[in-house]
Order: sequence, then C-alpha cells, then structure tokens
Amino acid sequence: MARKVLITGFEPFGGADVNPSWEVARLVADTPPDGLLVTPIRLSCVFGQAAEELRAAVREFTPDLVVCLGQAAGRPDVTVERVAINVDDARIPDNAGRQPVDQPVAPGGPAAYFSTLPVKACVAAVRRAGVPASLSHTAGTFVCNHVFYALMHLLATELPTVRGGFVHIPALPEQALDGSKPSLPADAAAHALRALLTAATTHTTDLRVPEGATH
Repeated sequence: MARKVLITGFEPFGGADVNPSWEVARLVADTPPDGLLVTPIRLSCVFGQAAEELRAAVREFTPDLVVCLGQAAGRPDVTVERVAINVDDARIPDNAGRQPVDQPVAPGGPAAYFSTLPVKACVAAVRRAGVPASLSHTAGTFVCNHVFYALMHLLATELPTVRGGFVHIPALPEQALDGSKPSLPADAAAHALRALLTAATTHTTDLRVPEGATH
C-alpha cells in the first residue's frame, strides 16, 4: 500500500509573482516517488490562517508523513530544518498585513520542537541526487517557522505516529535575474524533494554524521 504524504507550499508574498515552494510541491505531486501518494496543499502566507489550513489538511488526508516547504531567498541550497521555535516575530507584514512581534505560535507550548524527519539522512539523500543541501538550525520567525511549529505541535499532541518537518527552497532563477541572490530551478528542487521523501519514508533512524554549525 502506498504511503500517504502531504506536502505544502506557500502562496507568493512580499510582492512576488511566484513562490518556489508551491511550484516544487506541485511538481513532486505530479510525479511522486515510487510507493508514495503525494497530496499538495497551498497555504496562505498569513499568520494563524496558514496553521489552520495545515491542520485541516492533515485531518482530512490523514497522511503518514507531512513535509512543509517554504522559500528562503538568499540561501544557495535545499535546507532541511532541524528545529521550530514557539515565537512569531515578523520583520515584514504577512499577506493580510499582520505583523506579530514576540508572540507565541502556541500559547503554553514548549519553547521548541525538533523535526521528526531523519534530517541528516534527508540531507545526504538530496546530495546523492546531485543537488546541494545542508541542515539548517533556524527556520526564521516568519510564517515558515509559524507553520513548522504548528505542524510539530499538532503531531506531538494529537498524531505522534506521523512524521513531519520543514524544508526551505532557494529562489527560482526568474526571481534572481539581477544576480543578487542564488537560485535553483524548480525541476532540480523537485528532484531533490523526491529523494528527500524517499529517505524520510525509508529511514527509521537518522545518520550519525556531523552537520552542525559554529555560529
């Protein structure tokens, strides 16, 4: 029986016409890895609303695995996020004009959650697929981290057998025509995500290799 995977991306934000996370989510769902049934969901780039949309999708589709995607303009590679923190602190407004400062994602929730993906195995799988990847220790404090924390809180409190995590995607080439930031084509990012999903559904324990940071 195929494993059910829910993969999410975001609508464009900050005046952009496209968000690579949603483009990649659609590509992966159109041609999923063998043995996986992948459902894509586009989330609003709005605090609170995005978390509600995610929770509704998880409850509707009852997946075995949830991987949320976000855009990380300026990062040169696919970054697998390790930790979600319980704070919203928006440097810019979201798509509804909301700009929370120092607010908890889940009042009374723990300070942080670790991803339950085998994060180092996922990084290794993406690299073997020929796409640059790294392990990230911060998902920021904007809507990406908001969704990541909301996901992990939902899984920890209601669905402990479901694995979940978050992955950031670089900008698309058409978003970086002036050369001011690195980019990655959508098809390359989708290829990376297929390898990541396969690793996430086949590794019961993570690799024990150094992927830490010095700052």
